[in-house]
Amino acid sequence: MNNKNKKYVFVQTFGCQMNEHDSQRMVELLRPLGYEAVSEPELASLILVNTCSVRAKSQDKVLSALGRFRPLKQRREDLILGVAGCVAEQEGRRLLEAVPHLDLVLGPDHIAELPELVDEVRARGRLTRTGFAEVDDYAFLRASPEPSGAGATALVTIQKGCDNHCACCIVPHVRGPEVSRRAEEILAEVDTLTAAGAREVTLIGQNVNSYRGYHGKQDDFVALLSEVCARPGLLRVRFTTSHPKDFSRALARSFGELATLCPWLHLPVQSGSSSVLARMRRGYARERYLEAVAWAREACPELAIGTDLIVGFPGESEAEFEETLSLCEQVRFAYSYSFKYSSRPGTPAAALADDVPPETKARRLHELQALQNRITREQLARLVGRELEVLVEGPSRRGGAQLCGRAPGNQVVNFTGEGIRTGERVIVRIEAAGGHSLSGAVARC
Repeated sequence: MNNKNKKYVFVQTFGCQMNEHDSQRMVELLRPLGYEAVSEPELASLILVNTCSVRAKSQDKVLSALGRFRPLKQRREDLILGVAGCVAEQEGRRLLEAVPHLDLVLGPDHIAELPELVDEVRARGRLTRTGFAEVDDYAFLRASPEPSGAGATALVTIQKGCDNHCACCIVPHVRGPEVSRRAEEILAEVDTLTAAGAREVTLIGQNVNSYRGYHGKQDDFVALLSEVCARPGLLRVRFTTSHPKDFSRALARSFGELATLCPWLHLPVQSGSSSVLARMRRGYARERYLEAVAWAREACPELAIGTDLIVGFPGESEAEFEETLSLCEQVRFAYSYSFKYSSRPGTPAAALADDVPPETKARRLHELQALQNRITREQLARLVGRELEVLVEGPSRRGGAQLCGRAPGNQVVNFTGEGIRTGERVIVRIEAAGGHSLSGAVARC
């Protein structure tokens, strides 16, 4: 790192896979300017914090991170500090006013302008670039990985924004209206990533079920999925996220019809109570959600289903919370992301009284997570003794000689084996199950 002609960028990412994708694209956009990504902010002349504002806690983490970077800014006159993503779009210029050592505020629809904006900051000082591009003019960020640099897995955006306007969700306010990417552009990017070493792609969007990139029809996503699954050199395909109200029977059948499609589905339910779902404006009831689950498991009995859950939404009674617990017992989610409700600015729910006491929210979240942890352990324990196909993603976080990868159902598998490279598929005999992962040894390659 002693080459003085090189420039370095450090990117810290908060939030969902859309943000992870955008962070990767930002690094690629900066590469022609001579920037190289580093894992230590002290080495960087440009620090970018890519942000999430779906929950108040996520936003608080961003402000804490900016505080930690302040000493670096005080020591380094050449250092540019920028915030991108949803908090940037939500707060805009107010963020510059609140954080005096911040230089750049960049909304998601303007990430493609990052190289020019960095130069503009250096030449003219602090600036903000937010607001949504016109739907007809929206240009998706294109992956441009270095040769053999894609990694075993890659993210491909097929759709952005959301038109649902659920009562508690800030996404339409910070990601804008729905826009679908042209199918031929998606397929070309999949081919680019496969050529660069990717063996699995995940198609991502705020609501992939509303994809309309072919003929504006309801099952355009099913058609796209079929084409992606048929691309040469691709071993696995996943997608996220699906809105339950738009989940079709045709999409459910895809899990039984497409060999490359992994048996994994993330289907956020948010609550197990129909009355809470109505107040959330989710557009479906508990029975409709269970119907979608039944369709999917009819097509693929081994399907691993995950979800998102909120406790303490305004007016949630103890009986309504109990319905969420019973839904988890009934569906037996492989995992869930669960949160205490927090009011978000500009959402319809912000006008409602946040009337569930904090201690009640905390107790309900603890109960829900304890239940899910038990179900997850039971689901993983069922796999002990089985042989699973694992796509190797790299060294295990456990260190030593262990490797790590994922089974088709998205379970994390740590294993031992020699002479195995990232991107290979191996058969691992599962020897033990932990709280959130599996471990074993290679049975055969």
